[in-house]
Amino acid sequence: QVQLVESGGGSVQAGGSLRLSCAASGYGISTHCMGWFRQAPGKEREGVAQIDSLGSTGYTSSVKGRFTISRDNAKNTLYLQMNSLKPEDTAMYYCAARPSVPFCGATMRGRDFGVWGQGTQVTVSS
Repeated sequence: QVQLVESGGGSVQAGGSLRLSCAASGYGISTHCMGWFRQAPGKEREGVAQIDSLGSTGYTSSVKGRFTISRDNAKNTLYLQMNSLKPEDTAMYYCAARPSVPFCGATMRGRDFGVWGQGTQVTVSS
């Protein structure tokens, strides 16, 4: 059974940093498209970053230059390094996987991802 478990969320002041982790079990992340999504209260879920089997990455425009998605294949863990955090980054962050899909495509659509973690809360204060 495939499971994704996020960790690393918390409360920080604007300008601070956090690193989110997503530990996968029952599933190898190295050969599939993986992504991070977020959802703020009252807002739609938004694709934040994704990485494919070759290591190619994509980001939503609002986080480019501030966030970095990466993975450690040996640990079967996906990461999201978040720097220069802003209050508008406040949201629940979710890790997601597209099993059997090695390449992500240009658009990050939540409905394309079949496996989701439970989420980790990120709160950025001004």
